[in-house]
Amino acid sequence: MQDFLLGMIWVALGSALGGTARYFVSGVVGRHIGETFPWGTLTVNVTGAFTIGLFAGLASAHSLFSSGAPLQFMVVGFLGSYTTVSSFSLQTLALARDGEFPRAIGNVAASLALCLTAVALGYAIGSAVLGSVVS
Repeated sequence: MQDFLLGMIWVALGSALGGTARYFVSGVVGRHIGETFPWGTLTVNVTGAFTIGLFAGLASAHSLFSSGAPLQFMVVGFLGSYTTVSSFSLQTLALARDGEFPRAIGNVAASLALCLTAVALGYAIGSAVLGSVVS
């Protein structure tokens, strides 16, 4: 029971920081680039995909990152709160409902391509960096 409660604390701390980071990053990007396209959400999701790939790569090279506090805090808590498929979905729907079909399709295509690329890059870096340190 104590491990479960400790895990809940790690997830809660990560979630609080992840949600705050999402609000900050999305707002900064939106203010600097503009909000006619959901650049802030795209940025958050791509950087989140890279980071979860990085942690997956680290976990593949060393079991330290595959369970316990680092996983609970960073992956479940921080990244679970930081990245957002719900905002992506709502913003894409809003673009489509406003007749902005090229932008809606562009958001889906860019999100899919960039997030998959980012997670693969993060994974490759994470496994290579820790793999070379552990070997």
